[in-house]
Amino acid sequence: MPIDESSTAGGADVRSGGRPRVRPCGDTALLVELDGVEGVLALYEALAADPPPGVTDLLPAARTLLVRFDRPARREAIISAVTRARPSGSRRAAGGEIVIPVVYQGADLADVAALTGLSPREVIDTHTRATWTVAFSGFAPGFGYLIGGDPRLHVPRRTESRVRVPAGAVALAAGYTAVYPRESPGGWQIIGRTELAVWNLAADPPALLRPGMRVRFVEAAPGEGRHG
Repeated sequence: MPIDESSTAGGADVRSGGRPRVRPCGDTALLVELDGVEGVLALYEALAADPPPGVTDLLPAARTLLVRFDRPARREAIISAVTRARPSGSRRAAGGEIVIPVVYQGADLADVAALTGLSPREVIDTHTRATWTVAFSGFAPGFGYLIGGDPRLHVPRRTESRVRVPAGAVALAAGYTAVYPRESPGGWQIIGRTELAVWNLAADPPALLRPGMRVRFVEAAPGEGRHG
């Protein structure tokens, strides 16, 4: 199916994301491309707050938003709704706020301090002062990419990934923070750990951290990690 050249008309005012570029993705989905994660999240929140008729799912990523709908006949109306969306200047807390207790004894805490020029204590204080937002999920089920932290915490991935990162590891990389939902390989900088389960197949929904949710991290002593 060819790209719909009219899909960029209308000039939606997407914060920090520029004009959306809408591409068909099969008969019942559209892939909306933006310039960055802030724009994706702004558009996601606008559409989630007032979904166009027929929209069944919204799946944000770092630079795209997949919009699924129930039947092909709705395609043009949904393209129009997407390109005319006007995200508000202030974000709503989709699904409320989650508090995650963290024991800040991560293997890379000292390295993050050295990379940022902060002391380990200042890294912890900076991480806990921010109100983070789940921008999208990826890498593994329940792995949320959180944005909104202090720019001083923008650190690169490790030069060499670990074969095993434990479930509950709290880490930083490339402007994001995240909680590893289960044991897996990983290359992020680990600054702490939590015992709060962010992925639980017995829960509905199984992912604790979903796009648009706000997250605050609080410092906890060992053994206190299940509160929040």
